[in-house]
Amino acid sequence: MRHRKSSNLSREADFLVVGSGVAGLRAALELSRAGRVLVLTKGHPLQSSSTHAQGGVAVAMSEEDDVTIHLTDTLKAGHGLCRKDAVRVLVEEGPARIQELIRWGAQFDKSGGKFAFAREAAHSRSRILRARGDATGNEMVRVLIAEAIRNKRIQRLDYHFTIDLVVESGRCGGALVLDEHSGKRFILPAKAVVLSTGGAGQLYARTTNPANATGDGMAMALRAGAVLQDMEFIQFHPTALYLPSSPPFLLSEAMRGEGARLRNTKGELFMDRYHPMGALAPRDIVSRAIWAEMAATKARHVYLDVTHLGSHFIKRRFPTIYATCLRYDIDITEEWIPVSPSAHYVMGGAWTDLHGATTVPGLFAAGEVACSGVHGANRLASNSLLEGLVFGARAAGAAMDYAARHAVPSLAAHEAALRSEHLGSVEDVEKIRSSLRRTMWGQVGVIRSGESLIRACAQLSRWAQITAQPFSSRAALEVKNMIQVGQCIAEAALWRENSVGAHYRSDFPQEKRAGWQEHSRLSIDSAFSEKRSRKSQGLLLTLRGRTG
Repeated sequence: MRHRKSSNLSREADFLVVGSGVAGLRAALELSRAGRVLVLTKGHPLQSSSTHAQGGVAVAMSEEDDVTIHLTDTLKAGHGLCRKDAVRVLVEEGPARIQELIRWGAQFDKSGGKFAFAREAAHSRSRILRARGDATGNEMVRVLIAEAIRNKRIQRLDYHFTIDLVVESGRCGGALVLDEHSGKRFILPAKAVVLSTGGAGQLYARTTNPANATGDGMAMALRAGAVLQDMEFIQFHPTALYLPSSPPFLLSEAMRGEGARLRNTKGELFMDRYHPMGALAPRDIVSRAIWAEMAATKARHVYLDVTHLGSHFIKRRFPTIYATCLRYDIDITEEWIPVSPSAHYVMGGAWTDLHGATTVPGLFAAGEVACSGVHGANRLASNSLLEGLVFGARAAGAAMDYAARHAVPSLAAHEAALRSEHLGSVEDVEKIRSSLRRTMWGQVGVIRSGESLIRACAQLSRWAQITAQPFSSRAALEVKNMIQVGQCIAEAALWRENSVGAHYRSDFPQEKRAGWQEHSRLSIDSAFSEKRSRKSQGLLLTLRGRTG
């Protein structure tokens, strides 16, 4: 995977991959079998959410496990809103994808010569593979990058922000890209495009996601005409480090899998009051339990207690977490860790079929940017890295089939329009970004209500009017994307008048209320029958439900 400067771009790529996490890299490796691949990365390639994934990767490979049990656990965690055939693809193809990674050099932790499978919340078996204790995502990305570097058909552009997808004659035929160093904007044509841009955690004031998780791919897909599904389902990780002077830092689900206890600020163990599985209950339940305890004790956090597990075990099992907390003067072998929920994962995204195809011909998606249907209303812990591998490969396979029937399109008209485009600017872009994150956290967070969501929708619409024009800076472009994705989340949450999985409405707490099995579907296609629509950046944002 060679790095190319934008000034040296003289050849067309057969395929564009936008994003370089697990899903994007796996897609690029597959695509290289059929042509030249260009991987576009915003910022540095090691800033993806995949790199930061601690807990591990769930896969049915242990002696006590099988794919049927993994499927059942995933469906249960998804609260009846998973796409069962997509889950079957995930669990059945997952072991082969992991074995492939091992052949390429991935080193997962072992005990007694066998893989050391751990257990996490809502898993009925120990099926979590991990690397270096709590650096699994980093290890997977390392191996995939090394494999891509050896592949002469894969080239990359780092520090290149993808502004928009280019649609010509109803098909996605390339992307508009910003060189973050020079400020130059240019169009890259391709036979097919694979989106793997990750999630949108930065829309919230507290998040475990890296700074570049601003929902760019979801916003681009929407503007290109793709359908977004299940955007109301935002998973909040229950246990992120809470310190006023530091950003949230994820404290892996695996800690509770190994016996960590949750205590309120009075020192009381409380999870048994909320669920029979206690601290190992699904993430949505644990997050709301912590939220309730914080409200009851008038505190901004609770505590995660691992002191009883022993110093040697903690340092060996959670070396990254131990070292990070120590930098903030917390010795987790001796002290309770202050924690509170933080935005962690978007279950929704660009709708895809089982092969990663979106509703826009030529556009494919995989990973967190996509809604493959495997997560339903609440993602089962550690399924996301596996999804990136399985559906990254599948999306690439479908893109290859599509490209075999289509040539690289001529985008001359788009290039001419680009030269005459007037670019605007936004005053106080960082102030808008900060206000948006506080609005989403306070009004569209762990617990929502119709009243809070209406307020959020109104404020987001006002910001959308400010950012309706094209911009020249990455900061302004990110905020524009954040506003549009925030609108999608808030609108879908207002539409879903029931509580299920990660979506909880205090005014509609019933899970089985009529219509609960419908999926929200957002688009800018006014041909859809409308249940509610609003103006968004000059486009008609249409929301409808779909059963199944």
